[in-house]
Amino acid sequence: MPDSIDAFVIFATHPTRPHFVTAKLHGSEAHIALASLQSAGWTPLTETRLVLARIDREEPYWAKIAATRLTAEGATVEIAPRLSRAMNREKTWGHYPEPGLDPDEIRVVSDRAQRIHDDIFDGRLVIHAHAHDGHAMAAVGTYRNGSSVHLRGADHLRKIAAVFDSPAQAMHAFEEAHAHRMSPGAAPPTYIEREVAAARSIRITPEPATTTTTPPKAETVPVHLADPGDHNALLDEFLDTHDTWHKWRSRDESTYAVHENQVLRIELIHEPLPGQNSWTVAGYETPVSDRLWHLAFPDTVPEPVVRTLLDSIADGTQDLALGSPLNAESVAKAMAPLTQAGWEATIDGRSIRWASPHGGVQFDTFAAQNPHLNPTWFIWAGPSPQQATWLVNASAYTPAPVLADLVECLTPETEHQDETPATTHHRSSMRANVTLPTVPSAAELRPRRTT
Repeated sequence: MPDSIDAFVIFATHPTRPHFVTAKLHGSEAHIALASLQSAGWTPLTETRLVLARIDREEPYWAKIAATRLTAEGATVEIAPRLSRAMNREKTWGHYPEPGLDPDEIRVVSDRAQRIHDDIFDGRLVIHAHAHDGHAMAAVGTYRNGSSVHLRGADHLRKIAAVFDSPAQAMHAFEEAHAHRMSPGAAPPTYIEREVAAARSIRITPEPATTTTTPPKAETVPVHLADPGDHNALLDEFLDTHDTWHKWRSRDESTYAVHENQVLRIELIHEPLPGQNSWTVAGYETPVSDRLWHLAFPDTVPEPVVRTLLDSIADGTQDLALGSPLNAESVAKAMAPLTQAGWEATIDGRSIRWASPHGGVQFDTFAAQNPHLNPTWFIWAGPSPQQATWLVNASAYTPAPVLADLVECLTPETEHQDETPATTHHRSSMRANVTLPTVPSAAELRPRRTT
């Protein structure tokens, strides 16, 4: 048995960002536990509180390892119930993009990506340039007092693709491969990277005992920039307040919400893989037919955007389940909030795009004429779909009113209570002058039943 030390550690999920884990320290030898956690990648917020924020969403796994290590070093460890359940829940990796790896091997790959992220975050790896080649993000950088590298991928899938002896060699090879696409410096941070940075940068300072504090004043931010919040709680709230929807859970990984007419369904995957869609909403002609339309999005979508979508389908009518006919009129109806806000549509190859520096919508006319090619609609926040902070994709027959409610969340004057101030803009009345290509009729879009 190890000699005990006067250090008591409480592990719990982060109070506002449940993906992350916090550690609170007590005792005269708490500094020993602090050093142990820091060496394992935890970030100190104060002398007695730390946070574990990772890009691979594996915080419970690594927190469990940290708890075991501290116990072996003689500290007393307590784990909050919610975190304990997360630690003991078996994670599935059925959609991991690298087949053939078991969970332990996947965690090794993700941890290597985590180390690259931390090296960039802490300034040990300086990124010179980046480029998107249509499939993945590429970058070139140099380790301080070390070699130069080419990187490929983002977040938990980022890897070292090549190693060079000097920055000059690395830059020359990168220019040859990405000359027409490269941009200086690092790529804009992904949503997960921004979440991690925010969690690590919130320093908590103790207030003097005699000081009275005033709660921070709530301010507004655009809806598309709001925090993701707790999606599981959001679905539970939806089910509690809409008695025409019923909860059905066929397995631990997902919860289904099914309307009483059984032709509208919602699926929420509770622990999606990074980059995997966690929500799927779908409509059916009958309870036993193929689905007519669906839309899907990840757990990075802000809570008020998800709430808007749930409110949009709350009535659950048969007409909503059947979707909207795909023609110029329905597309115009879906995009009305943007055209009324002055957004202009442009034709980009086979697509029509409504875009601004903070988000946009893309309508794929080729996919619209070939409904088996999904998705037809892309709705995103961020500079582009490839660098989106969040993205919703939808099939051809998705109801126009639902799409309209979603795209309205992109307009700057649609606001949400949050900590960051925002400026509102006046909405002008302008309509885009774009002729839509021929699209199939509603009857042509309906999937044929299989026998």
